[in-house]
Amino acid sequence: MWLYEKKLEYPVRVDKMDLRMAKYLFTQYGGPDGELSAAIRYLTQRFTMPTNRAKGLFTDIGTEEMAHWEIIGTMIYKLTKDATPEQIKEADLGGFYAIRNKAVFPVDSVGNPWTASYIQAHGDPIADLHEDMAAEQKARATYEHLIRLSDDPGVIDTLRFLREREVVHFQRFGEALNYVQEHLESKKYY
Repeated sequence: MWLYEKKLEYPVRVDKMDLRMAKYLFTQYGGPDGELSAAIRYLTQRFTMPTNRAKGLFTDIGTEEMAHWEIIGTMIYKLTKDATPEQIKEADLGGFYAIRNKAVFPVDSVGNPWTASYIQAHGDPIADLHEDMAAEQKARATYEHLIRLSDDPGVIDTLRFLREREVVHFQRFGEALNYVQEHLESKKYY
């Protein structure tokens, strides 16, 4: 069970409307290496982890990824909320607007809707941990690309926070990989 604090994990400051940046951020909202994919991946994989310690780590990180999904959604909303239909059309978001208006909907930056095919769960803890470490590196790289695409100090600050969390998650999964391998290789006495 989780307790939900009605505040973001990290404050989102947006200095100006930027539909272009909002469009780019959708990759982390509904894309293959985004926060929703990470959250569902980890919250699914936790069931087949061999120890409570590993299950707890997956639950913690999966839950935090949901908090990051909320942060990305908040940034997209703030970057788009005052846009007129004309501005939306100029930013090449007319197709999205025609279907969704200004809804923050899980699609990637080119408009492909989120799909469960973005996630992996093999039931093999070693394979899943390697997958998760790679996923965290892909997310880190995506945040670095997004930072370079923004000129808004508030957006950049939030993206830097999210990038650093990806680094921490990569490190925790690496520690879990070592721990799980030791657990699986240890002799069991009954």
